[in-house]
Amino acid sequence: MKQALSICGVTIISALLLSACQTNDSATSQTNSASSSLTQSSESNSNEMSSSTENDSSEETYKGKETQPVDYTYQVNPAIFTIEPLNKDDNKKVALLTIDDAPDQHAIEIAKKLKSIDAPAVFFINGMYIESDEGKETLKQLYDMGFEIGNHSQTHANLSEISPEEQRKEIIRTNELVYETIGVKPRFFRAPFGVNTDTSAEIIKQEDMVFMNWTYGYDWEADYQTPKALTDIMLNTEYLNDGANLLMHDRPWTNDAIIDIAEGLKEKGYTLIDPSLIASPEREESAE
Repeated sequence: MKQALSICGVTIISALLLSACQTNDSATSQTNSASSSLTQSSESNSNEMSSSTENDSSEETYKGKETQPVDYTYQVNPAIFTIEPLNKDDNKKVALLTIDDAPDQHAIEIAKKLKSIDAPAVFFINGMYIESDEGKETLKQLYDMGFEIGNHSQTHANLSEISPEEQRKEIIRTNELVYETIGVKPRFFRAPFGVNTDTSAEIIKQEDMVFMNWTYGYDWEADYQTPKALTDIMLNTEYLNDGANLLMHDRPWTNDAIIDIAEGLKEKGYTLIDPSLIASPEREESAE
């Protein structure tokens, strides 16, 4: 059986070790990765969290940021990370495309291909890739093409293996770099390896962000590092269901397969959901 995890019953099947964006390390409650076995960690928030001065500094960084009111129609299921309609009568047969570890080498090519077929997506950014002028320019291009920009941490560290202060830096520094570059703070956070902690949960809450792991993905596995094999598994896995949250990466084989994957989903009757329709606390507040 292919390594993955059933999003419907949240049945753990995957036996993958720490690789790409999956792990079997600890996670907070309601943050199970749908393609890795994540167990609960019991970190103490009171001992882990940074001082209120740090929190005030973070708020000051984004002070004055303008956001547009949005009528959201979907949300991220916080337990299994599917994309669900807020109105039960709305279309449930949707799929979300996400690209992690951007912008490394192929993000712009992937974005242009998706744009050419009107396929929206979230690009999850590692802050280390946007410290240079070249990286910042690449991020601007992604944003200007209309793609949602998410936070994938600064250095792709396993949050369960670093201190609370380091966790804060991993998340906040990337938010700051993204904001400095495009004037908008990420609304979604995806932890490296799918490992969320009590500390990261508190930070995400303070930052008015939403956890977004995934429901399945395969492009880090050796068996699927060709366009044909990757396309086949992404379209024919048993885990492709309503609200599927597809994990992919800034990789050459993914770049070569992306159009076939996106078009294949459409042929199967899935609507590729626009991330701007997915709820987040920050813009909800701006609409009030």
